[in-house]
Order: sequence, then structure tokens, then C-alpha cells
Amino acid sequence: MNDNEKSLKAVKLLENEYPEAICSLVYTDPLQLLIATRLAAQCTDKRVNMVTPALFDKYKNAEDFASADISDVEELIKSCGLYKTKARDIVAMCRMLCDDFGGEVPDTIEELTKLPGVGRKTANLVVGDIFKKPAVVVDTHCIRITGRLGFHNSKDAVKIEKILRALLPGDKSNDFCHRLVLHGRAVCDARKPKCNICCMNEICSYYKNSDK
Repeated sequence: MNDNEKSLKAVKLLENEYPEAICSLVYTDPLQLLIATRLAAQCTDKRVNMVTPALFDKYKNAEDFASADISDVEELIKSCGLYKTKARDIVAMCRMLCDDFGGEVPDTIEELTKLPGVGRKTANLVVGDIFKKPAVVVDTHCIRITGRLGFHNSKDAVKIEKILRALLPGDKSNDFCHRLVLHGRAVCDARKPKCNICCMNEICSYYKNSDK
């Protein structure tokens, strides 16, 4: 089985295992997802979802955030960690949205990554979930699991994104990445993967090379 065949098999196996492929961050519009994803850096989605209701109740659009007092944003997001940097990025990104994009979230990775604090992982998530374009969200779960499957031996997120874009069907790639997160949390743990119950163990290089 070559990598193209294996990737299609992995897509199907994960679809069967996790029919609902949804982002665990709670949001109602593109800006909220953009900000929630920035807050999720080195923080759990569960914690972010506890913080964002009050934040989004006070600041309802890019214009509100652009004119916000950074210290107030800091206070609202403090429990997410790295709050000073995140608050600065959120206000700066919203100022750029207002100045350069009419207050609207752009729909391309190239434009999104111009925004302060927005990397390719965040940009891919927004492009895939909001604008329904082909996207590959390379987070720690994606890096770990696709490496174990044998698609690469890299830790470089940009290289991995390029590899997976070539392997995955464009209309499946975004949901595939969401399912990797669910699978990483439930089964393919970083330290003690539950290989014996893994739906993909039949195609997994890590499992084939391990002591069963």
C-alpha cells in the first residue's frame, strides 16, 4: 500500500470512527474563531470556551477590539496563559483587519498570515471551517499521528502541511485534521497510545514496528 492509498484508507477509517468532525472551539462568526484559535495556543479548547463568552459579549466586532484597552483584554483572557502577548496580538490583528480588510476576516491563507499572531495553523483552520476551502491544520496531534502512520518523519509543520495537501483529497482534508484531534485525545496519546484499540492500526507503521 503506497502513501496515497494509505491516506485514503485513513480518511475512511476516521470517518467511520468519528462521524462528527467539528472544531471544539465555540464561535458564531469568523472573527470569533480567529480570536479563539489565537487564545488556544498552549491552552486547552475547554479553557478558551470558558473565557470567550465574556470577551465576545463585551467586544462584538473588529472595530470594538481595535479600540480596546489592551489591559482590559488581558484581564478577560488572563486564565488562557500568555495573556499579555495574546491580548496585544488580538488588538493589533483587529486594527489591521479594520485598516486593510474593511473589518472583515479575509478568506486566504496568504492574507490571514499577514495578521499579527496568525500562523498557518490558525489560517488553515479559518479557511477550512469558515470558508470551506481545502485546508490542512497541522497541530501536535496531526504531527504525531501522521508521523506514526508513516507519512513523514518531520516535525516541521510547513513541510507536513505540504505533504498532506498532496496526499489528502481537498474536500476531506479539513475534517480529517479535526478527526485527528479527536483520535489523538481518545486513542493515539503522545506517551501511551492505545494501539490495540486503534481503528487505524492495520495501516500504522508505528503499530507494525512496535512490540504488540
